[in-house]
Amino acid sequence: MFKLQKGYEEYVTKTFRLPKEFVDELEKLAFENNLSLNQLVIQCLKYSIDNLDTSSEEKS
Repeated sequence: MFKLQKGYEEYVTKTFRLPKEFVDELEKLAFENNLSLNQLVIQCLKYSIDNLDTSSEEKS
């Protein structure tokens, strides 16, 4: 189960372009859980990477 947490020790600044509707939804979720948008995005990305299904990777 995906659980929201707070805080990381070290950060790197990057810029990503995301659809407005997606950002609106993320901002709402962050607000409802008393998190910054950055904290929420970090956790969503971490969860996605940790649960990535690599069993169907395309072969070269």
